[in-house]
Amino acid sequence: MESSLDQAPAIAHAHAHAAEHTHDEAGNALFGFIVFLLSESVIFLSFFVSYFLYKITTSDWYPDGVTGLATREPLINTIVLVSSSFVIFIAERFLHKRNLWGFRVFWLLTMAMGAYFLLGQAKEWSELPFGFTSGLFGGTFYLLTGFHGLHVLTGILLQGLMLIRSFIPGNYDKGTVGVEETSLFWHFVDVIWIVLFILLYVWQ
Repeated sequence: MESSLDQAPAIAHAHAHAAEHTHDEAGNALFGFIVFLLSESVIFLSFFVSYFLYKITTSDWYPDGVTGLATREPLINTIVLVSSSFVIFIAERFLHKRNLWGFRVFWLLTMAMGAYFLLGQAKEWSELPFGFTSGLFGGTFYLLTGFHGLHVLTGILLQGLMLIRSFIPGNYDKGTVGVEETSLFWHFVDVIWIVLFILLYVWQ
C-alpha cells in the first residue's frame, strides 16, 4: 500500500492538471465571447454607415417641425453610462482580491447606473415629437437607440446573474468565468453608445 508521501506527487499532478483544464476553459470562453462581440460590432457598424449615408443624401432629414434633438438629458445619461464602465472595473478588482462584498456593492451600482440610463431613454422617447414611422430619421433613430437599449438591458440581466452567483459559496474560488465576459460586454455597450451619441446628438 502506498503511503501518503508516495501519493503526494500524483495528487499534486492531478491538481495541476485540473487547474490547467479550468484555465483552458476560461480562455476558450473569453475567446468565443470576443468573437461574438466582433459579430455584434459588424451589425452596429452597418447601422452607423447606413445612418451616415442616409443623412448626407436626404434633403429633408428631420420630420416636419423638428430641427434637432435636445442634448442635455442624453448627455447626462451618457455620462452615467460611460462612468459605469469604471464602476464595473472596480467591481472586478474587488472580486480578484476575493472581496465579495466590495464586488457586490460596485456590481450592483453598475446595474443601477444602467437602469438609470434605460429609464432616461424611455423618458426621452415619451417626449419626442416624432415616431418610428416619421421618415428615415425617425426610423433610424428608434432602430439605433432601441437596439442599443436592448443590449443595455441584456447587460443588466447578465450582471444580475453574476451577482446571484456571488452568493453561491465557493462559486468564484476557481476563477471569474462569466464576470469577465459580462464586464467586457458592458464596456462594448458603452463604446457603442459613445459613437451613437456623436452621430445622433452631436452631429446635428
